[in-house]
Amino acid sequence: MNLLGKRNIFFALSLLVIIPGLLALAFGGLPLALDFTGGSLLEIQFESGVTPSAEEITAVYGNLGIKDTQIQTTESGAFIIRSTFLEDAAREELLAALAQSFGSEPTVLRFDSVGPSIGAQVASRAALAVAVAALVVVLYITWTFRGIAHAFRYGVCAITAMVHDVAVVFSVAGLGAFLFGWEMDSLFLTALLTVIGFSVQDKIVVFDRIRENSNLLRRLDFETLVNHSVVQTLQRSINTQLMTVEFLLLALALFGGVTLQEFSVILLVGLFSGTYSSIFIAASILVVWEKQEWKKWFGRGKDAAAAA
Repeated sequence: MNLLGKRNIFFALSLLVIIPGLLALAFGGLPLALDFTGGSLLEIQFESGVTPSAEEITAVYGNLGIKDTQIQTTESGAFIIRSTFLEDAAREELLAALAQSFGSEPTVLRFDSVGPSIGAQVASRAALAVAVAALVVVLYITWTFRGIAHAFRYGVCAITAMVHDVAVVFSVAGLGAFLFGWEMDSLFLTALLTVIGFSVQDKIVVFDRIRENSNLLRRLDFETLVNHSVVQTLQRSINTQLMTVEFLLLALALFGGVTLQEFSVILLVGLFSGTYSSIFIAASILVVWEKQEWKKWFGRGKDAAAAA
């Protein structure tokens, strides 16, 4: 199978998946949850027969000077209310005001509160962790592959393909925010870091087979050698992901309930993207770098040939 011979098709397919979601994020904004922005989330439910509107609840919040209120209604009739940060005393005052306004004391199903400084700290430390991990991966692969030519390229290509997987995850999150109101919370961050770990691991396996074949099949040109190595790892990559992870995540996405649905879908798509990029993207980038094909993309290849 000449997989790398069709690399431009795979690049185009990736862009087709990534660009719509990133456009949704660009125009709709990054849908950060309380874990990153700070604030309070109150989920309440009134007694049967008491059905206040979202506008009426917003008015109660406004009378207490609580701003930036966003209200969602669940299938069970509960209200999920997001607002600025609430102290315990402010929450008790709010619940008393709601009970007085609607003649029924609301049942608190959930209350989460994160200070603005904590939210900013979580976001910055998450970004720092990803950056440090990427640097360590590049150094590790460069050191491990030091016996073959251009060892540094393998690390850079692995991180580039990992960025591809991160872009796919954000694209899915952007489309989910646009269509279903998803938000990026701590579970999203957990899924993202898991995708990064699986992604890098899969790429190291593929690159390690290329390294082994570089010593065994020295007479082959580089593209043929890389393609042969990818084909050798193809069955292992697909079977491992499908049998151990993807089917389980698909079951969680379908039957795990609303709470786990976003997390399961992000992981499902992200891990599939990690396998896809290991086979079709990472090795293709390595070949493009080796052959310097970007010169032809910008019309410089003809000039170089004419000069020769």
